[in-house]
Amino acid sequence: MPETFSRSELETLVAQALAAAGAHAEMARLTAIALVDGEAIGQAGHGLSRVAQYAAFLRNGRADGAARPEIIAEKPAAVLIDAGHGLAYPALAMAEAEGERRARSQGVAFVGITNSHHSGAMGLPVARLARRGLVALAFTNSPAAMPVAGGRRALLGTNPVAAGFPRAAGHAPLVVDLALSTVARGTINRYAQSGTPIPEGWALDAEGNPTTDAKVALFGSLVALGGTKGAALALVVELLCVALTGAAFGFEADGFFSEEGNRPRLGQALLVIDPGALAGQAAYLGRIEALITTMLEDEGVRIPGQRHADTSGTIAVADALAQTLRHLARP
Repeated sequence: MPETFSRSELETLVAQALAAAGAHAEMARLTAIALVDGEAIGQAGHGLSRVAQYAAFLRNGRADGAARPEIIAEKPAAVLIDAGHGLAYPALAMAEAEGERRARSQGVAFVGITNSHHSGAMGLPVARLARRGLVALAFTNSPAAMPVAGGRRALLGTNPVAAGFPRAAGHAPLVVDLALSTVARGTINRYAQSGTPIPEGWALDAEGNPTTDAKVALFGSLVALGGTKGAALALVVELLCVALTGAAFGFEADGFFSEEGNRPRLGQALLVIDPGALAGQAAYLGRIEALITTMLEDEGVRIPGQRHADTSGTIAVADALAQTLRHLARP
């Protein structure tokens, strides 16, 4: 039977597990908040299931538990943060704060992160910024999982894109958060574990041929969302997160489905915009509400981001996962 936890109980338990694996207190705290948030919005792949993986990376040196992010280059509306090979969340928290401060001063801000790690649900930071009245876009590259358009071998990551748009008072922000593969590699892994064939169009084998064998697909590559167009968008994200930051390309980073491997040195990018610097806050809010009102005239339309509206309730955790968390949290 699932066990029910409050947010604070889970955050404390996860932070203890990460600290026991070697993360300093602030890294453990910020990572715990992000993973519990991911679980609360229904993105279990970026939630509590990552705790054991992160703990293993800390123990075996794939992530540096002593790392603290620092600004290594800056101009008024642009800043580069070095995550120091630690878990990504302290650098993401710094990026969010710097992006907000600089956007309010300059109208726009671009924050890059280098030498980073797996960064979870990218919709979370943009949703927080949107709740504070700022438009935000976030990008990250990831270990290679997809070929470039026309290619056969995996070179690009699934390279998620997230965007948050504030709305008028009393309305949750509009939040879009999606990876650029047709399906996540974690989904393929679940099919492989159950021995179930995957649908056509999800993955390719190691030679670049379509496959419905999930185990074969794990050694091949994923199909980009929308085919050539999705692969082109993934290439854009790769360049935004790597060429501008000096981070590692996806094909230079070992995958996350093995505890062993290199320090991935991934890159993230955050673009923050103050609507008041352009047409003005009133015009912006009027335009976005006009669009949403028109969208909702069609029955069945759901505004993206509603799961981000309230994450304050209790969270049910499978008994086996709860036991794993308690075991990891032991000193």
